[in-house]
Amino acid sequence: MPLAIPHGHPTLFIRKDAFEQSGIMRAALDERLGLTADEFRVEGDLVCVGPIPADDAMQDLIAELEEAGLIHFEHFFDLSGNWPEWLKLFALGARMA
Repeated sequence: MPLAIPHGHPTLFIRKDAFEQSGIMRAALDERLGLTADEFRVEGDLVCVGPIPADDAMQDLIAELEEAGLIHFEHFFDLSGNWPEWLKLFALGARMA
């Protein structure tokens, strides 16, 4: 089932297998970013983190993923949240062959 992506704040998408192999712990992200259960969602092969309220928090998270060996656009992707409220976006991970 596709995940609804809220506007107004950035959201980060991570391939589930890459997140699991990164060694980054969900509990640590939850604590550092103050995430609720609805702000760390997993659907199929996709992990969705956000909305993330502060821009610097997103940059720190991207840096942490890169330090763990993940590659931007290959293993994770970010959306700015900068789209109008009347536009609804949904995300769904696709298996790569």
